This record gives sequence, structure tokens and C-alpha cells, in this order.
Amino acid sequence: MGFWHSMSWKTEGIRVTAPVQWRQYDGMVSVLWEAESQAGASGYYLADDPRIMFFFNDVSSSVRISNQDNDLARNSRPMARAVYVPAGVPLWTGSRKTHSFSHLNLHLHKDRVLRFLAPSVGNSAAQTALRCPVELQNVAAIDALAKLLADEIKSPTKHAVYAESLIGSIIAGLLDIPTEREERAGGRLTQAQINKLVSHIDALGDYRMSVADMAAVVGLSESWFASVFKQTMGITHPAMATREASRAYEKAARRKRPPSCQHRRAARLCRSGTPDEGLPPDRWRNSRGFGGGCGNSGNRRDPTAASRGRADLPYQLWRRVARMLRPGL
Repeated sequence: MGFWHSMSWKTEGIRVTAPVQWRQYDGMVSVLWEAESQAGASGYYLADDPRIMFFFNDVSSSVRISNQDNDLARNSRPMARAVYVPAGVPLWTGSRKTHSFSHLNLHLHKDRVLRFLAPSVGNSAAQTALRCPVELQNVAAIDALAKLLADEIKSPTKHAVYAESLIGSIIAGLLDIPTEREERAGGRLTQAQINKLVSHIDALGDYRMSVADMAAVVGLSESWFASVFKQTMGITHPAMATREASRAYEKAARRKRPPSCQHRRAARLCRSGTPDEGLPPDRWRNSRGFGGGCGNSGNRRDPTAASRGRADLPYQLWRRVARMLRPGL
């Protein structure tokens, strides 16, 4: 408890026609409004927290909205029945004609939403969903939930967990969260995602990124990133870490000196997971035309790719990740 939203707003030509009703929950505030808007009425709204607006009647023919500086004349769109506005996104509204409306405002603490979504979809996917605005005119999927919540706000009859569960269901039904089928449609990292990872790893220098770190860079859940990483690289991240740590020990043994602390830490981290054997690095390179063998073969590039003026992108990613796991590659 204790959360109260922070919001700035200014309205002209809009008057409240019934007492405002609200309830405060764990990391959430719900507010019921009934009002009348005159033709030419306007509003400006800016909140520090994510919020949802749900209209119980269709106002799309009466209200126009914009996220740009009061530019309703040239850059506006109809107000949808359900709107999700990320934190810090401004909203301007304008009424074309006189109309009455009632709507539900849900003000959400970011951490509360993450706590609700992350166990199911992963932290990175939940973070991505929180950043994406949503406007939905067909609200059949959440209309009944909003009405049940409105009834509970007006006359509370159950424990607060009931209303919080309804709000959670509205969040899950409205936010742009990719389904498992949509996530698995590609099955591999795209070239754009690989480029992004390579650039990010290069920029970090010696920092050792975890699977969660890399998943966040490309906006995927940890579980799905681990899957597409294996599909793209031919090996899982833990198995790759195991091999790189082993190679570090072998190299240190040949030099008759113990491996560095970094390598010992990598080995301990590898033992904490369940490595998937995947393909050895030499077989992985052979399967992609990089040539086989040991020794310096790991420094070779695909000659056909080089002739095209660039190295193979999965190979670039392999080199960067391996360098993180075994410095000096």
C-alpha cells in the first residue's frame, strides 16, 4: 500500500457530473469518472507513472488526441475505448462536439506491473511492454473485466486481491505482450539483433554480460533469448562458457601457471547451470564455411563473406561472446 500517482493536468470545457470514486491498492490506484465535455473542450495530461484509460462508451467520434505539442489540427487521431499511456508520455485531447462520458483510470506503479508480468513473460519482455503505448477500439476482451472492477470500486464487497486481480487481467489483456507463438515464429536472432549485440558488447569492453543482460539489449525474455541464441550459434550460452573456461585452463596448464580469477569464476558459473553440449567451436566453424582445425583457426573469417565486405554476423557474435567468457581470444 502507500502508492499514490503523480500527474499534472489542465482541462477547459469539461465538468464532472458525479462524485469521483477511487480506490487505492498495492501499487495501483483506480479512479472512476463521469463527466460532460463541451464542443471545443480541451485537456492536457502528463503522468510520472504508467496509466490505463478505459471508456465505458464510444467517444471516438467526439474526441481527438495527440502526443505532440497541442497539434490536434494537423496531427491527431480518434480517442480509442482503451488506451495505455507509458510513464512520461504527454497527451492532449480536444472535443469536437458536446458529449457525456464515463471512464476508468488505472494509475500503476512500474515495479508493481513488473512484479506481476515478469514471472510469466520475463523481465525484459515486461520492460518492453511497459514502454509501448497501446490504443484499442475493440475492447471485447477486457470490457467485462472493467465493468466488474467498476462495480467493486463503487461498492467494495471482496478482499482487495479481487480488484488487484481484475486490474492485472486488464493489464495482461491490453499491453502489447508478444505471445509465445509470435516469439517463436523466427526461431533465430535477426541480423539487426546480432548487430545490436555486437555493438553493445564492443562498447562495454571487459564487462561480462549475462544471458539476462544480452536478452535485455534485444528486448527478448531470458528464456526465449536462450533458445534463439542456441538456434543461431549452435550452442547454448552455459555450454559456450564451459568450453571457454576449459580452454582457459588448458592454455594455463600448457604455460604451467594457474588460470586467472576470471576463468575460475566462469567455471563456477558454468557448473551452476545445465550445459547443453551443442557443437564444438571447430565443427561450428566448419558447418559455416570458416575452415576447420585448431590453433589459430578461431581467428579466421569467412572468405566469401569478406569478399562481400563484411564478416558473417553470427560469427562476429560468437567472437564477441567468447571474448567475454575467455579474455584474450
